[in-house]
Formats: sequence, structure tokens, C-alpha cells
Amino acid sequence: MTESKEISFSLRGEYITLDALLKAAGIASSGGEAKARITEGQVTVDGAAETRRGRKLRGGELVETAGKRIRVVAPAAPAAEAEKA
Repeated sequence: MTESKEISFSLRGEYITLDALLKAAGIASSGGEAKARITEGQVTVDGAAETRRGRKLRGGELVETAGKRIRVVAPAAPAAEAEKA
């Protein structure tokens, strides 16, 4: 069995919904396709099946579907950047 390669997806805001992530990562070509994958139980978040297309992903979660793995990465905190300067 071959292991799928994990890709990172960096958030631009506080969160992204599961259906939007599938579209943004190129897994689904439309919102309807993303919804179908999710409601049919083809998507897992951190190893558990997820059927809520509006599930908010905030960073650190691992999404798997169609042999692909996507690690959601939270944006760097602005306050942390200011403290480094």
C-alpha cells in the first residue's frame, strides 16, 4: 500500500470551512462536488468521518479524502510577529 503525500494549506483568516478547503485545494471542482464527497462520508478530519460541510477548520487538522492528505496550518499571530521585532 502506498502512502499518500501530505500537503499543507495555510489559512489566510481565522478558519476555512471543510467544503471550501476541498475546492481551494483542488480536490473538488465545485461546491456541489465537495458537498457530495462530504455527505457521502468520503472525507475524514483527524481520522474521523466528517459529514458537516460547514465544519470550521482552524489549523492543525488533517483532512483526508480521495487518497490525498491536507494539513491545515493556522496563520502566524500578528502579536507574535511584533514581539520578535
